[in-house]
Amino acid sequence: MTKAGVKAVDAYIAKQRTDLQAVLKRVRRIIRKTLPGAEETLSYQIPAYRLHGEYVVYFAGWSQHWSLYPVTESTQAAVGSGLAPYKVSKGTVRFPLAEPVPESLVVRIVRALAKAAKARAGSRAASPAKRAQGGRRTTR
Repeated sequence: MTKAGVKAVDAYIAKQRTDLQAVLKRVRRIIRKTLPGAEETLSYQIPAYRLHGEYVVYFAGWSQHWSLYPVTESTQAAVGSGLAPYKVSKGTVRFPLAEPVPESLVVRIVRALAKAAKARAGSRAASPAKRAQGGRRTTR
């Protein structure tokens, strides 16, 4: 983790109201524990974590909820019915501030996102190798 990224995320959390800060700090601890080698930074002006050169997960706080992004359809399928009690739309899952942070669910989401990021990084790395093996395009 870069120090600049840590300071940026610290600043993001510090700007939130006190009750939201506590929740965001908890979410941050869960993500950092689940992705110990991840780079912590801000992207789209919210906390984000990168592994293998790919963004894995983002989180943000709002007036009535906090969110994780991007909870894609494949992530939703990997996590299963654990998301049923929460509002999920357009790659976002919203967790009410009035409820405790569902740690095991957050871990499952983050692991699924990390697996997808690793696959993206692997396919990106394999692309030049495929071209080198003769996967040239021909024109007529």
